[in-house]
Amino acid sequence: MSNKETTKEATKGFAKLDKFACQDFRRWQKKMHFMLTNLKVVYVLSTPMPEAVENETLEPTRRRMKWENDDYICHGHILNGMSDSLFDVYQNVESTKELWDSLEAKYMAEDASSKKFIVGNFINYKMVDLRSVMEQYNELLRILGQCSQYDMKMDESISVSIIIDKLPPSWKDFKNNLKHKMEKLNLVELGTDFQIEQSIRDMEKMLCR
Repeated sequence: MSNKETTKEATKGFAKLDKFACQDFRRWQKKMHFMLTNLKVVYVLSTPMPEAVENETLEPTRRRMKWENDDYICHGHILNGMSDSLFDVYQNVESTKELWDSLEAKYMAEDASSKKFIVGNFINYKMVDLRSVMEQYNELLRILGQCSQYDMKMDESISVSIIIDKLPPSWKDFKNNLKHKMEKLNLVELGTDFQIEQSIRDMEKMLCR
């Protein structure tokens, strides 16, 4: 594939990239880095512009002009990958590396706060008897999914153990039974056990009416 075709494909993929709007920076950064790599311009983020010297030959001049052109492309793609409000904030940052580093410094710190918040949500979550256990189980799975987005992957056996411990008071006997086999359970199997038990309990409530 020619350079022109590669650029066309990468630019086509750019149209599918969600605009960064202060959320999920790590995911956006990875996608943007991948795109800039495909465009073969990502090197400007880590390689300084070649300095001009007296009486330099044509080749160093060409390298510097190429760097300046690649820097312009890289800078434009990063800016165009932002929401309009963020574009207005960062459009006057002239250096591509400064732009990239500024975004990283600000939003990686915010991501770190988000990580603590998400982990806290999972650890502090308490199931209650007034709501369906399956509904609450799915909420816990959603929180675990958010952890994965931030590259925080908890061992599945630990996740299973923690969720079992969160079962509401009326599920005490079922919880104790699960604890005897939880080492053999994954999250899907745990959800199946919850679903079966929930269906039995729902049926019993209907019969008692």
